[in-house]
Amino acid sequence: MNQLGLPFEVHPSDVCEDIPANAGPEDAVRILACRKASAGAAKFPGRWVIAADTLVLLECRLLGKPTDREDAKSMLRALSGNTHRVLTGVCIKCNDTEFSGTASTEVTFRKLSDKAISAYVDRGLSDGKAGSYGIQDLGAYFVQNISGDYNNVVGLPVHLLTDLLTSAGFSIDQLILKGE
Repeated sequence: MNQLGLPFEVHPSDVCEDIPANAGPEDAVRILACRKASAGAAKFPGRWVIAADTLVLLECRLLGKPTDREDAKSMLRALSGNTHRVLTGVCIKCNDTEFSGTASTEVTFRKLSDKAISAYVDRGLSDGKAGSYGIQDLGAYFVQNISGDYNNVVGLPVHLLTDLLTSAGFSIDQLILKGE
């Protein structure tokens, strides 16, 4: 949001993050983002709410936030030397008007040593992060290759967000020029 020069406030949502059994991975992140946006829109009627949810997909396994340090280490071992997809659902909502979509980025990890995994996790860097890593911190060391939107891996795909804002009637050009 800072990159776009948009004023914003952060209000964490307390919503159920259970994924419906019949939802595919792309639908799952979009559904979770829309739940968050709906909760925010109910709290702040008449205001636009932007919500996002990110998951990591390794083969057919969805990786969310680790439950503890051992779970984090297990996730990073599974990602080590493999390619995965980072999926982010974004939803913007104001009252009953809603726009949503998903972004996907392919990330390949280098082969990681147990020592590097333990050091990363023991520093608390995997806490609260889908797939147990952040590309914007020391987790960048793990990444060998990325194909797609870097911002998606961070957790907010700017391209998708601007497309949704445009669909909602916002002029991105005006938002950019506003900063002059």
